[in-house]
Amino acid sequence: MQNHKMDQSMPPLLQFLQFYNGLSNNNLSVIHELYHPDVVFVDPVHKIEGSAALEQYLSHAYARLSHCHFTAKTHCQQGDCGFISWQMEFSHQAIGKGKHIKIDGCTELAWHADGRIVFHRDYYDLTDLVYQHLPVLGWATAQVKRRMANA
Repeated sequence: MQNHKMDQSMPPLLQFLQFYNGLSNNNLSVIHELYHPDVVFVDPVHKIEGSAALEQYLSHAYARLSHCHFTAKTHCQQGDCGFISWQMEFSHQAIGKGKHIKIDGCTELAWHADGRIVFHRDYYDLTDLVYQHLPVLGWATAQVKRRMANA
């Protein structure tokens, strides 16, 4: 199990990325150190309220995740709000037959007065994450993208 002690010399946004790079299905309970109990988590598929529900969601997401690593691109923080753009490289048994996939995304965060994250919203292209790696939908998605690029 990874040690999740945050490097206090790092900006909070990079601490956030460091946290996710050390996260696994074996140490999900540590999310309560990062997230406020009333956190709201939003991504292109879900809206989750509360750190207990977020832990359950991440448990399901990490259950068959073979590899996941985030690389920071740019970040900006002002007061208790921040944004970080990233590239995620991952492999999951149910997506793309377990091959390594890279997607670009961005996370918007807000911190509670106690220093824990109270709002987390991920932005990424769901097509890049899932749809293009499914046999029929992948073909259809590629056709739509090609047609839109030529329009």
